Amino acid sequence: MEDTELLLEQLQAISQTGKHYSKDVFDRERYDQLESVAKKLTSQLVQNSSKKQLNIYFDSDTGYVTPKVDVRAATFKNDKILLVREKSSGQWSIPGGWADIGYSAGEIAEKETFEEAGIKVIPKKLIAVKDMQKNHYPKKNLNYIYKMFFECQPTEDDIHSGVETSDVKYFSLEEALDLNLSLARNLPADFKMAFDCHLSDDWQTYFD
Repeated sequence: MEDTELLLEQLQAISQTGKHYSKDVFDRERYDQLESVAKKLTSQLVQNSSKKQLNIYFDSDTGYVTPKVDVRAATFKNDKILLVREKSSGQWSIPGGWADIGYSAGEIAEKETFEEAGIKVIPKKLIAVKDMQKNHYPKKNLNYIYKMFFECQPTEDDIHSGVETSDVKYFSLEEALDLNLSLARNLPADFKMAFDCHLSDDWQTYFD
C-alpha cells in the first residue's frame, strides 16, 4: 500500500503541476482528466478517503507541487526529553507541527514548543531531515512529507499543557519508549536518534 500511495502522490503532483504550467487548452484538459483518474484511484485504494478529503488534498496547493514540512523540537533537560500528550489521541509526541509561512524552521520549533509545552526554547542542532515515506511512518493523510528534528535547549522551567495538549513531562529514553506514542509524529528510532545527538559532541545531521 505504501508504494501505491507514493504512485498516487506522484500522479497528483504531475496533474497539478501540469495544469499550472500548461498554456495549451487541450493539454489542460488532459491534466484535468489525469487528476480525475488519480482521485478515482485514490478513493478505491486508500482507506477512509471521502470525496471532501480528496478535494481538499488535490486542491489545497497550487503551482509546482512540493513536499510539506513537519518540524519537531526535541528539548532536553537533565538528559531527559520533553514530550507532550495530544488531547486528540491521548498519545505522546515530541512537540511540533506543520511549518508556517513567515517562520524559519528553527522558529517553528520554538513556536510549537511554546504553544504545546508552555516554555521558550533555543534550537541548537538540526538532528535529522527525514522523508516520511521512506522511513515508513504511518500516514494520516495523502501529503508527501519531510520531517525536521531539532535539538532544543529550554530557557525556563515552568512547563504546562496548551490548547492541543493535556500533559507535559520530561522522560528518559527508556521511559519514552514505554509510552503510547503517536507513531505518525515520531517513531522509536527518532527518540534514539535524538538522544544520540544530545549526548554527542560532534553530531552530523542525518538525512535520507
